[in-house]
Amino acid sequence: MGLIHQSAKEMRSWPRNIKLFFLANVLYQIGTGMFSVLYNLYIQSLGYNDSMNGTVVSIQSLATALMFIPIGLIGDRGSRKRILVLGALLSGAGLIARSFLESEFSLLGLAIYTGLFASFFQVLAIPFLAENTAKSARMRIFSIHASLVLASQVLGSMGGGFLADALQAFGINKVGSLKTALFIGGLATFAAFIPLLFTTDKNAEDAQSTDTPLPDHQPAQSGVAVNTSRLGDFKIIGQFALAQLLIGLGSGLVVPYLNLYFTNRFSVSLSAVGILISLGQVMTIVSMLIGPTLVNRVGAVRAVVLFQVLSLPFLLLTGFTNVLIIASVGFLFRQALMNAANPIQSSILIDRVPDHRRGIANSVTQTAFMLGWATMGPVQSTLVTTYGNYWGYAITFCITGTLYVVSSFLYYRMFREQKDNNLPSGTPTTL
Repeated sequence: MGLIHQSAKEMRSWPRNIKLFFLANVLYQIGTGMFSVLYNLYIQSLGYNDSMNGTVVSIQSLATALMFIPIGLIGDRGSRKRILVLGALLSGAGLIARSFLESEFSLLGLAIYTGLFASFFQVLAIPFLAENTAKSARMRIFSIHASLVLASQVLGSMGGGFLADALQAFGINKVGSLKTALFIGGLATFAAFIPLLFTTDKNAEDAQSTDTPLPDHQPAQSGVAVNTSRLGDFKIIGQFALAQLLIGLGSGLVVPYLNLYFTNRFSVSLSAVGILISLGQVMTIVSMLIGPTLVNRVGAVRAVVLFQVLSLPFLLLTGFTNVLIIASVGFLFRQALMNAANPIQSSILIDRVPDHRRGIANSVTQTAFMLGWATMGPVQSTLVTTYGNYWGYAITFCITGTLYVVSSFLYYRMFREQKDNNLPSGTPTTL
């Protein structure tokens, strides 16, 4: 009860823009959470093969990646509020359309459309929060943001799976039940624009007051003073982008197809898949809450590498087992450990670049990740089609593990000297 009271008190102290953005993001993520679990099952239920799912994921990811840098530049120079409002409106409209249309042209065209506008939230959420939060509170706000995203996706994915199964139990066919659940998800995403309308844009003076420069001798939260040179800024951004590209390549082979993995290999129900994916997100929230403690003990960069490396045995366990309970446990721990590193990485990046480059910094790293993600759809579908539901998935999981190891090694090599030499003992850093 004391924790609940403390959390409620803390929420009341948040800036108005932060409260409204969190409400909008909850709605947005509930809708996209439904689509992440149900849409490729919807495509499959329409009679398309696995290669269509791979194509849809790839072109949607590619469209998102193509918009990252333009949106980052526009956001750094203009109103992030207006772009977020537009993103919610157009994303929701696209998801609603996708819940009804069935032709191949519609599936592919709306995948591109949705991908373009999904970039608005992905790129500008972190810079928007940074400009509306004092530096001393940024770590906490970023952590809460990451947790709320996952919690909202839990509600979306779990609710979507249950709703689809319940509708089928009442006699609605599989396609109809999936359409209804997806339509409700689209409406939730569309409604996200309403809270955003009541936020206010930060002017230059307001933004500066929430991001007071540190003295020259004092390191930023990530352990490194913010670069003041253009070349230095883009060197840091490029290093982060390289690490994210490798992670994106690995994730693109596995993550979009986890629901198909469980339904194809173990023949589980839609609601069971929804529960399992939701539990994975719940465990990720827990791991994010312990992230600051780990950062205090070992530092931010080492915490990132440790989370990623610890996820690898569970990744391989999931890929090779034929036992549902073992696959489920492996999936849950891999999901929690790998994703727990994401907030910490974003916090390091935000603290190492100045405010006027945060949009482009976030967009470049997101672009690198999504380019990796987008290129793997055809590879994954080819491997599974060629080698079957056992060896096809086992091979993809092995490739993903290899890419994660390389990314972790490079990440540590690129940032360890900066972090290790400058971060004072006990300095917390998370996203």
